[in-house]
Amino acid sequence: MTDSQPTLQAALSQELKHELKLTRRLLERVPTEQFSWQPHPKSMKIGTLASHMANLVGYLEMSMAGPETDLASTKMPDSPTSTDEVLRRFDVNSENIHKALEQIDDAMLQGVWSLRRGEQVFMTMPRTAVARTLVLNHLIHHRGQLSVYLRLLDIPVPAIYGGSADEAPQR
Repeated sequence: MTDSQPTLQAALSQELKHELKLTRRLLERVPTEQFSWQPHPKSMKIGTLASHMANLVGYLEMSMAGPETDLASTKMPDSPTSTDEVLRRFDVNSENIHKALEQIDDAMLQGVWSLRRGEQVFMTMPRTAVARTLVLNHLIHHRGQLSVYLRLLDIPVPAIYGGSADEAPQR
């Protein structure tokens, strides 16, 4: 690669740092006492949504651990029951993914990974798609969902990609 064109790994790492920082600002505002609140019976509870977001980053790390992850033999962590637990989980997963990204190269990122439970294969995709679709796009989608939940609860929504009605953009 040239100096003007970073490796895929370096570009992904930089993008993740930015997106995770924005995501954490939203998760910080989820009140523990509202964890069971949901805007509609068909919607996730806010605590479930925050927990899901804290865990999403872990899928990229899982994908780098080998060619597949079998959920039948992988213990998934218990759901956090407080905002502090969500933030601790999110911080650990964020730190772990950055450490894992430092250890791989672009060839590894372009390799294929599968998620299964026993014989049932849920998905098989290149790790670049895991990073983009399963982690980043998915996280950004839920970040938008969580910002609506916060608004409905009359909790100030932080600036994300520009100002919000509650605060100016952070620099």
